[in-house]
Amino acid sequence: MIELPETYVLAEQIEQTLTGKTIKNVVANAHPHSFAWHEPAPDAYGAMLNGKRITGANPGTGYTCGGNTEIVANDTVLIISTPIKYHKAGEKLPKSHQLLLEFDDESHLSCTVQMWGSMFCYPASVLQGDTMPEHFAGRRKPDPLTEAFNEAYFDTLWNNTKQNLSAKAFLATEQRIPGLGNGVLQDILLLANIHPKRKLETMNDNGKTRMFNSVKSTLTQMRDEGGRDTEKDLFNNKGGYATYLSKNTLQHPCRICGDTIIRQAFLGGNIYFCPTCQPLG
Repeated sequence: MIELPETYVLAEQIEQTLTGKTIKNVVANAHPHSFAWHEPAPDAYGAMLNGKRITGANPGTGYTCGGNTEIVANDTVLIISTPIKYHKAGEKLPKSHQLLLEFDDESHLSCTVQMWGSMFCYPASVLQGDTMPEHFAGRRKPDPLTEAFNEAYFDTLWNNTKQNLSAKAFLATEQRIPGLGNGVLQDILLLANIHPKRKLETMNDNGKTRMFNSVKSTLTQMRDEGGRDTEKDLFNNKGGYATYLSKNTLQHPCRICGDTIIRQAFLGGNIYFCPTCQPLG
């Protein structure tokens, strides 16, 4: 699913491709999906967006929190946590979509939910200060790709967390680090030599520092290389970051040591790890 590195890629591509285009028509929830969420009601999107001009985009950092792509249309903001695709004029549109924007040059933008996703639309004024919806206000935290997310801040997260939590639970649950999910988690922990099931209480300061450094460096590399090769960008191209641990690498030996990669179900999703590079003991 779309996570922090991909939101940066999408925001930059949207800024470069869509800025200046005027929204001509909006179709929301044309193909209902059990795990697709719209707010407000889908039939309100047209009145909110038609005639508005795209003025910019953010990687979930301008108004809300990481893990979303924000598309700004004058005084209105679309907050999208699903894959986003751009279609030039005349190109074939997806058969199924949960949000479709048509622009004044006959090009389109589509969102099609894969597992789950939200496509919210708000006046920008609602996303500021005390008026911000709680599901965003409660999750606004420093972006790990900014200077505000430093080792001192990471220490506060660590010290305010139950130490019997696993490394995966610490990094990828409760939105402690917005935009860091189960996908990017795999390489972060491999490159820190930490097993996903390892408890925080079994790690010393060196382990904590390795985890912090890997969060920063791995997410930065994923962003800089155009997102992960398990995800696609605005133009339906795979990202340029070659994942070490993912569905793409399961049948291959660990690129670091050559051992067999293992996949297990854990905490509501799959984890991938190398038993040599990431010993649990």
